[in-house]
Amino acid sequence: MILSPDLTTILRTAQSDAERRVARLLVGVGGDDNAVAFHSVKLRSHRRKSQAEADFVVLWKGVVVVIEVKGGGVRHADGKWWSIDRRGDWNPLKESPMDQADGAKFALRDILHEDGIGWYPDQHAVITPDIDDLDSAIGWFGTHWLSREDMSVVGLQEALDQIIQRASSPNRNAKLARAADIRERLFGEFSRLPRIDVQRGAVIEEQNRATSGQARYLEGLARNSRILVVGGAGTGKSLALSEGAKQEADQGRSVLITFRSPGLLDYFSALVHGTSIDVRPFTGLRSDRTYDVVFIDEAQDLMTAEDMDTFDKLIQDGRESGRWRMFLDPNNQANVDGKFDDDVYQLVLADAVTFALPINVRNTRPIVHVVQSYLGADVGDPGIVHGEPLNWHDSDAADTRREATNVAEQLIRDGTHPKSIWIIDTTSDEPPRTTDGGFVVTSPKYAKGLEADRVIVCGLPSEFDDLGNAAFYVAVTRARVALHIVVDAADRKRLKSLLRTKLGHQ
Repeated sequence: MILSPDLTTILRTAQSDAERRVARLLVGVGGDDNAVAFHSVKLRSHRRKSQAEADFVVLWKGVVVVIEVKGGGVRHADGKWWSIDRRGDWNPLKESPMDQADGAKFALRDILHEDGIGWYPDQHAVITPDIDDLDSAIGWFGTHWLSREDMSVVGLQEALDQIIQRASSPNRNAKLARAADIRERLFGEFSRLPRIDVQRGAVIEEQNRATSGQARYLEGLARNSRILVVGGAGTGKSLALSEGAKQEADQGRSVLITFRSPGLLDYFSALVHGTSIDVRPFTGLRSDRTYDVVFIDEAQDLMTAEDMDTFDKLIQDGRESGRWRMFLDPNNQANVDGKFDDDVYQLVLADAVTFALPINVRNTRPIVHVVQSYLGADVGDPGIVHGEPLNWHDSDAADTRREATNVAEQLIRDGTHPKSIWIIDTTSDEPPRTTDGGFVVTSPKYAKGLEADRVIVCGLPSEFDDLGNAAFYVAVTRARVALHIVVDAADRKRLKSLLRTKLGHQ
C-alpha cells in the first residue's frame, strides 16, 4: 500500500508510537494496487469541531476508510471513556474513539462533496494496538474495532476487507465518484511537499500543499510504468519527483534519482534522507547497476540518443518496457548544461504518459511576468500572487557584478539575512561560493533546479541567442521572494530589442 507521506517521514513526524506501528504494517498490505493510506489528515470542516484530524484515511478497493488510532489502554467506565497511559493514569476522553472516527468521516465527506466529488462509499474504524479485547456491544460492529491480535500485515488486510463489506450502496440517481478522482482529490488535499534550505541541504519543516498537477501525477504513479512530467521553472517538478521516488521505495523497489546539474546532489539527498533511494549525478553512474525505477530530473539536459542508451542499461527491462519517470522543462534550459534532441524527445514522448504542471509555486507574479514578457517562456500561472515588484538597478560600469555586490550589501544592511541572497552571473559557469559577506555568488549551470529567496542577476548575455536566452531564463526563475536585475546601458538596449521581438511574434 502506498503511504502519504512516505513511511520514513511518518516514522519521523508521528506523535504516537501506535501510529508508527500501524504505518509499518499498512505499507506491507497488498491486494489492491490502487490502495493509499494518508497519515495525519487535517480536516478543515467538522460538524462539532472547528478542525478535526484523522489519524489515517485509507482508500481500499474503492472505499474510503477513516481510522482513529489510540495507543495505550482504552476503557469505558462510569458512563465515560478513558485512555490509560504507560504510568497507569486514567485520562478522560471527550468522546469515544469510534465517535471520533465517525465525526472525521463526515468531515471528510463534507470536504469532498463541497469540492464536487460525487457519491462514494465510506466507513470508519478504530485501532487500539495495545489492548487485547474490548466489549463490542457498546454501539459498533466488532469488525470495525481492531485490537492487538489484528496487528499484522495479514490481519490488517483481512480487517479492511471485512470493514468495507459494510459500505452502503448509492441511491439510484446519485452521481458516482470515480476511484481515480477520489485518489487525486485526496492527494491534492492532503499531500504536503517539503521545501529545501539549499544553503544547508536540510528539509524545511513547513510543507506545502500539492498543486492540482502534482496531485494528478501522484495519483497516476501506481497505474503507469513510464511517466513524463512537463513544467516550467518553479512548477514543483523536483518536489513531485522526490515524493514519487519515496513512494516507489516504500513498495520495496530499488530507486535511482539522477540528473546532470551538479547542484542537485545535496538538494535531492536532503529530500530523501533516511530512505534506500540512490541519488547520483549522471556523470557518476555505475555501468554495472540496474534499478527497478529510475527518476530523471532536468531530463531536457539528457535528451540525446547516447544518454538514452545509458538509461536503457540502468532500467530493469530497459527504457521501452521498464519503469521510469522523466521530469523536464520545455523552455529549453538544455543550452546551459546538456543537449536536447527533439527527435529523441518525440520517441520518449511516445512511450510515456504525460502529466503537466501548470501552476508556478516558486515565483511571484512580477517574476513570472518578466519571464513571459522577455523570453515568451511558459512557467505556469503564478500560484504566489503577491510579491515585491521587479527591481532594476543601473550600473555605470560594464562589469555589473560590482553593482550586484553593492545591491546585496544594501539588502543586508536593510535587514535581509545574507544566506537568503544569491548573485547569479549569466555569463559565468563557476560553482557557488560564499563571499565574506555571507551571500552566494554562482552561475546558471550550478543554480539550475534550485532556488533562493532573493536573487540578483548580473552579467547579462551579450547576445540573446539560444545559449543567452537559456542562461537568462535559469537566472531569473530562481527567485522565490524578490528578483533584482543589474544592467548597464548596453544591456538595456538589448533587452528593449528582445522585448520588441517577443511582442512582434505574439
